[in-house]
Amino acid sequence: MVVDDTISQALNRIADNQEELNDTLKKILAHYNSVVPPMKEGADRSNKYGRIADAEEMRNNGQHN
Repeated sequence: MVVDDTISQALNRIADNQEELNDTLKKILAHYNSVVPPMKEGADRSNKYGRIADAEEMRNNGQHN
C-alpha cells in the first residue's frame, strides 16, 4: 500500500506534536510532585497545631470535648 506524501507528513507532524505534549506533561508532573507534597505537609502541620490550640483554649475556658 502506498501512502500519500501529504498523509505521511500529517502523521509525522501528529507524532512530533504528541512527543512534545508528553514532554510538557512530564514537566507539569515533576512540578506537581515537587510542590504538592510539601504543601500537604504544611497543611497537615497547621491543622495539627490548630487542633492543639483549640483544645487548649477549650480547656482554659472550662469547656470539654
